[in-house]
Amino acid sequence: MPRLEADERAGTFVPHAFEERTVDLGEVRMNYAVAGDPELPALLLIPGQTESWWGYERALPLLAEHFRAYAVDLRGQGRSTWTPGRYTLDTFGNDLVRFIDLVIKRPTLVSGLSSGGVLAAWLSAYAKPGQVLGAVYEDPPLFASESSPACGPSIHQAMGPVFAAWSKWLGDQWSIGDWNGMQKAFPSEIPPVLLQSLAAMAVPDDENTTGDGPPQNLREYDPEWGRSFVAGRVAANCDHATMLANVRVPVLLTHHFHRIDPDTGHLLGAIADVQVKRARELIESAGQTFTYRSFPDMPHSMHGADPELFARTVTGWAAELP
Repeated sequence: MPRLEADERAGTFVPHAFEERTVDLGEVRMNYAVAGDPELPALLLIPGQTESWWGYERALPLLAEHFRAYAVDLRGQGRSTWTPGRYTLDTFGNDLVRFIDLVIKRPTLVSGLSSGGVLAAWLSAYAKPGQVLGAVYEDPPLFASESSPACGPSIHQAMGPVFAAWSKWLGDQWSIGDWNGMQKAFPSEIPPVLLQSLAAMAVPDDENTTGDGPPQNLREYDPEWGRSFVAGRVAANCDHATMLANVRVPVLLTHHFHRIDPDTGHLLGAIADVQVKRARELIESAGQTFTYRSFPDMPHSMHGADPELFARTVTGWAAELP
């Protein structure tokens, strides 16, 4: 299937408070928004899976007091190009390297949520020398989004069944789109304990709901993303242990709601304690500082649930960097 541009999905989108811009990166047109004085330090914000740039919309005004902040749509999400068969950490990461070169044009801090947190880790290891000054991993599924992780539960013991259901019932590029069928199938296809944990991970009173239909963020998401994670293709050439052993900048990791279900072994949350411990060991062995902040009652997205706390956490950590 050919690439899909935003104008081919124009009926999908809704207006937002910030102006949206586009940069041509070659294979993809990347959509983004920016806030803050150009003279302030640069901050790149990387959304999680199913999240468009506007997941940061409430946090942007707060961050703009301290940073020139850039929030992007990754390929396959939001108004950025959808690229069938081309969803891997390396392609996502290299898109962001080009974005830093062409748009930010100077060294930057990076912060990513969930899969975006894994991409913040990718940039902290593999970006061009001098591009990245420090990295915030917001509740990242390090190891836990791999099919065969170096430690702890795999994606099949975590969010994999949810991603598989999105892929099965919605189809690559929404080629099936059976939202009602998926809703009916969830109780039989998703482990009950995982369904219960989704409520704890979700942002309360999410404004992205659209009645009985798909939430807005999911409408802007290519479900092939989920299939790529479940099939193991997304990290096929980028195992997390090797990536973390090559980190070259200071790191802040925020850890939100999580537990291991004692009866099934399912990871409820994004990353297990043993996986955080291993990430710390690898990053510190690479000679970098690792700052850990635990928020056990926080939903998956801190910047969505509590943008003030997110802004304070990021700016406070950044102020202590050399």
